Amino acid sequence: MSTTKSNPAVRFAIAILIAAIMVPSTVIAGDAFVHPGMLQTYDELEFMTQKVAAGEDPWKTAWSNLCSESYSSMDFQPKPVAHVVRGSYGRPSIGDRALMDSANAAYSQALQWVVTRDKTHAQKAIDIINAWSYTLWDFQDNDAKLLAAWTGHTFCNAAEILRSTDAGWKDQDQEQFKRMLLTVYVPLLKDYFPEANGNWDAAIMDTMLCIGIFCDDHSIFETAVNHFQRGPGNGGVTKYVYPTGQCEESVRDEAHTQLGLGEMAQACQVAWNQGVDLYGTANDRLALGFEYTAKYNLGESVPAHGVLSTQARGRFSDIYEEIYQHYHFVKGLEMPFTERALERTRAEKTWSALTLYQGAPAATPVGQGSPQASAIASDVGAATEPAVTPPVGAVTVTSGESIQNVLDTETNGGWIVLSKGLYVLPSPLRIPSDVTLAGQGNSTVLMLDPDYPADRAGVTIVSATDDLHDVTLRDFMIEGDPAVRTVTNSSVSYNYVSGSGSGAVTLRPMANDPNQARRLRSYQMAPSRAGIIFSAQRGGQMRDLHLEHITVRDCTHDGVAIYGADNVVISACDLSGNGSSVVPGPGLQHDLLLTRVGGAQVSDSRLDDSLWGNGLELSASHSVKILNNEMARNALNGLHVTESRDIHVRGNLTEGNDGNGILFDAQMDGCSNIEVANNLSRNNGDNGIRLIKVVSSNVHDNSGDENGVSGNQ
Repeated sequence: MSTTKSNPAVRFAIAILIAAIMVPSTVIAGDAFVHPGMLQTYDELEFMTQKVAAGEDPWKTAWSNLCSESYSSMDFQPKPVAHVVRGSYGRPSIGDRALMDSANAAYSQALQWVVTRDKTHAQKAIDIINAWSYTLWDFQDNDAKLLAAWTGHTFCNAAEILRSTDAGWKDQDQEQFKRMLLTVYVPLLKDYFPEANGNWDAAIMDTMLCIGIFCDDHSIFETAVNHFQRGPGNGGVTKYVYPTGQCEESVRDEAHTQLGLGEMAQACQVAWNQGVDLYGTANDRLALGFEYTAKYNLGESVPAHGVLSTQARGRFSDIYEEIYQHYHFVKGLEMPFTERALERTRAEKTWSALTLYQGAPAATPVGQGSPQASAIASDVGAATEPAVTPPVGAVTVTSGESIQNVLDTETNGGWIVLSKGLYVLPSPLRIPSDVTLAGQGNSTVLMLDPDYPADRAGVTIVSATDDLHDVTLRDFMIEGDPAVRTVTNSSVSYNYVSGSGSGAVTLRPMANDPNQARRLRSYQMAPSRAGIIFSAQRGGQMRDLHLEHITVRDCTHDGVAIYGADNVVISACDLSGNGSSVVPGPGLQHDLLLTRVGGAQVSDSRLDDSLWGNGLELSASHSVKILNNEMARNALNGLHVTESRDIHVRGNLTEGNDGNGILFDAQMDGCSNIEVANNLSRNNGDNGIRLIKVVSSNVHDNSGDENGVSGNQ
């Protein structure tokens, strides 16, 4: 992709015309905002105009595409209403479509004014903005924040161009637009909406950055910067794009995934034009998300946690211009899949090339390589196939048979192998000593009967005795969500028939919005469901417990909890999405809970997305190694340790937690003799690493930034 230089005489003439309509920004000492400075600066508006005038592609085609949009016509008429109403999925709908069309029309007319210097376009944009500024009172119903976020940044980009040029926009009308932003938009958006899918907060961040710039309000601007870097819930970029590049909504559909990525890309560009580098957050995490998504939509295979949706796969949104422009041409990263996606969108429908593509530079930075996914805990949990082959003579159980009957009669230190299928347990499965219970990977799914009585402890697997010993659980999945009647893994879908107790199998897709189930699980009154609880009555009463390549997901109670055991090994497990606010309350259930354990090791595992708890809660324990785990996006901390000694925490990734990445806490005496080394702790809401009342610590060679309280640690 190369840029043909325009004729010098033409360039000079165009520069004079642009200068004639641009009003230079006042230079203010300190950190004054750049105006214009949202999606386009003065130089970028000038560049765009030059390229269209010179008839160069892709700008010429993009200009034609823009002008062909229905909202770009001079015949467009705004239809403002005082109360805009948009319900879930656009029902009910009062004024929402009119507002979106008007925002697009205002921006289009402002761009046409800059390119053509025809003031009728400027006046048209002014008339549209004024119509809404003097009419709109509020947004109502389910999608109120989403609609405001979608339209706010578009209106602001139009208004920024009009205010920064000799468009004829009266001061009193500019003040009224500002009033609408500060009294209608900001009160609705200021608290963001991290409980919703991440594309909501992505759009809100974009709009809040733009409002901050237009209103010269640094506090509004900074809230969006902070939210992008470490927003809670489903907020910031490390919440939306995982360390593998997979996105929060990749299991939903590709349209929403690209919607969220596109809004984040625009937010990055707006911040960049104000001298703030959000593109670089979490080691260019957004670039990784774009490459992953483009690769998947191009039909390539990608690693996945859960099941990637095929809905809208291969349909490319017009979101790739600024990403390729920045990461490849400015930063020098190789973005091969984004480049291929860009070729598709330019050929089909884009007009963003007009506003965002600045052409290839004379010398592209080189040597930066491609965005790299994290290698920590990248291939964990129950896989497509079991990690080991069962020994000859292992007892096999098929779906529909009673696992409990076999455990009660066929132990004696042997293997029990569960065939592929769904096992709906009529009551908690009681594990005896001297047994290996193995599945066939993620096609072996255990689930406690959703109709199991609510007044009983809803645990999928428990210890049969207080002195449990020599037990291995491996290569199967536990589905903990009692509200989910459909269990889906990478190879098959199972639909449980309520009350049958047999796990009848039919093919049916999951609901297309997994976050709905997440919200249901987060309520205090949700049914209490735990994955695995092994509980002794004193320290060291249990021993030699091993969990390997186990997936435990979506439990409202603990994913895995082990009390009073020595020699515990948890390796290559995926314990994510567990720990809600059910009784005894929020903050007391976690992905993994270890208390009063000794000689334990937790390694190469994912401990992510706890709804109300920690990734790993460790208390009153000794001689524990926590190695090479991913502990991310948890509501509290990635790792929380208290009242423990001889604890070694090495090589972990703790990011995007709403609390701390790693917290050594004190309830009374605190912790002693700890090592915290070679961990990456970034983009956490509080500290990266925090030590409270620790005696004898060895903390070295850790890294990370953009944490909320103390930056690195």
